[in-house]
Amino acid sequence: MSFSTDPVISVSDVTIFQEQQTVLSDVSFQVGKGEFIYIVGRTGSGKSSLLKTMYADLPLRLGQMEVAGVPIRNIKRNMVPELRRKLGIVFQDFQLLPDRTVAENLNFVMKATGWRDRGKIKARQAEVLMRVGLGSVDGKYPHQLSGGEQQRVVIARALLNEPLILLADEPTGNLDPEVAEGIFKLFLEINRSGTAVVMATHNHGFVSAYQHRVLKCEQGKLVDSSTQEVNLSDGQF
Repeated sequence: MSFSTDPVISVSDVTIFQEQQTVLSDVSFQVGKGEFIYIVGRTGSGKSSLLKTMYADLPLRLGQMEVAGVPIRNIKRNMVPELRRKLGIVFQDFQLLPDRTVAENLNFVMKATGWRDRGKIKARQAEVLMRVGLGSVDGKYPHQLSGGEQQRVVIARALLNEPLILLADEPTGNLDPEVAEGIFKLFLEINRSGTAVVMATHNHGFVSAYQHRVLKCEQGKLVDSSTQEVNLSDGQF
């Protein structure tokens, strides 16, 4: 696959903080349109903090970062919704609203990101649920779904606004291996349609079997397989 010369994520001389603690320093890399990238590293190495900085859940204090054309350094609160409309975010623990149906969970996001036309809302919901292989769950509550089905709903939710970038933080970490494989292949399919995917993972099997560029967090630095050798055989992710 060929990538656009204009990056969808650009990171230059960034330091990543978790509260007052530095977790990564001197971080620089770019992500091209339609690229697939793994972020690996031990628990606590900075993977989640890096992703949270990308979607402005953690403040960027040092360095420059642009995500989907939006500058992240000192981003104003009223700009965060605009940023997140261009992103899809998938979490390990689903973060679905338990007291709302699947349709109501999707409605919540759509109304928050500017959707108003009921007909278009319903049509888009049906479209994204079909895309993730769930045709008839819109009236069900999260507790009525399996873990794999809940994660597919989360992915559907992330796709509602046709994002340039899908950011995924351990999206298969709570799933059985067979279910995890199906979810991972769904990410590959989404990537093939042109969406850039940046996925934090501990899954050695995926990284070995489906080879893509790797960013490894280790010892407070980020090692990029596109510019230097990354050791993936040391069991440290």
